Amino acid sequence: MPLVKERLGIETLNDMQLKMMQTSTEAHDIMLLSPTGSGKTLAFILPMLKMLKPASGRVQAIVIAPSRELVLQIFGIIRNIAAGFKTTALYGGHKVEDEVNSLQAGTDIIVATPGRLLDHINRRNIDVLPTRILVLDEFDKSLELGFEKEMKKICDRLKNVSRRLLTSATRADVLPDFLKLDNPVTINYLKENRELRSRTRVHRVDSDANDKLDTLTLLLENLANETKGHERSIVFVNHRESAERTCQYLRKRGIPAVLYHGALDQRDRETAVALFNNGTRPVLVATDLAARGLDIEGVKNVIHYHQALTPESYTHRNGRTARVDAEGDIYVLVGPKEDVKEYIEFDDTRYLDPEKRYKAERNYETLYFSAGRREKLSKGDILGFLVKEGGLEGSDIGKIDVYDHYALAAVCCRDINKLTSNIKGKKIKGEKRLISVVG
Repeated sequence: MPLVKERLGIETLNDMQLKMMQTSTEAHDIMLLSPTGSGKTLAFILPMLKMLKPASGRVQAIVIAPSRELVLQIFGIIRNIAAGFKTTALYGGHKVEDEVNSLQAGTDIIVATPGRLLDHINRRNIDVLPTRILVLDEFDKSLELGFEKEMKKICDRLKNVSRRLLTSATRADVLPDFLKLDNPVTINYLKENRELRSRTRVHRVDSDANDKLDTLTLLLENLANETKGHERSIVFVNHRESAERTCQYLRKRGIPAVLYHGALDQRDRETAVALFNNGTRPVLVATDLAARGLDIEGVKNVIHYHQALTPESYTHRNGRTARVDAEGDIYVLVGPKEDVKEYIEFDDTRYLDPEKRYKAERNYETLYFSAGRREKLSKGDILGFLVKEGGLEGSDIGKIDVYDHYALAAVCCRDINKLTSNIKGKKIKGEKRLISVVG
């Protein structure tokens, strides 16, 4: 618990996390049902770490998650608090050579997407036979058609698993036999969804046209007018093509939007989340991929440009706002001939004012550095470089994200051209690196 407090800033565990810790001493297999944003990642990590034997460089625990983003979020938390244990992340879009090198050096905990994990198993890059603990995060998604064959092949290789932890924000009707669950104890905190509903307001926004892009733009401008700037908002659409079209339309009209969907490569997805989190692009246009697993905080508005196709999807989307004890607003855009899904319940109708538009200046720009963690570049290195060579004050520098082979830094700069001129050709940590403004 001291590391949790020191490195994650969490003073006390919530009721659900305490319940998981207690139950893990009494039951071998546990199914945790809890809404998005309730802290269930830490709820399974803490008992998992408690179950580990001393570090040996052989795989003791495997955590499987359905998306790269969720893998990275879980990996980041475990790496922060699992002192003495080697943790390796495996996911599509990541350099296979980096993963193989990490595995060959030995690892105690693996966090992976199903496809990439199975690929390493098939290539014999990893011996999973010693694995005793299996965690399936967002198991309802991991066991959907398309993942199920991969999951069966993986589980068939995990012959010595004796502890299983499953988590989800929605209940699955049937669990496959290949999981080999042994009288699992269910911990159900889905009643928290009702508490989440009490902290949100759901607004109907009617559009005069079937194509709701003008209505969406006006809504975002009205919201920005009220707060004198764009608060973090996620616009959900149902298709990748729609996401691209919507994002392009908003940006042409001066809305600081960024695109996020599953067809983007890993670096573009990471960059999109970084720009959203650091304030450079506070409007994220996304498919349902962004409804789970993303490490984002402080989302004020969830906007359904397209209505969610299922009640579960609607729940997950809305769970991106009003996290922990915060409040949030949810907007559902409704076309002239569009029927509202039966699971959507409105609190009111929002009427838009075409006179209340807001054209915000960008408070932040983001700089790209062509080196990262693997090149031994740290956040401190970047901060020091921007102060010394760029002439910035520490207060001018926002969030810095360092990835394996590149880094991103948000800067509050009224003259970005002067800044880039100051740092052009300068060495950072003894090396010249490509540094550019992210478009």
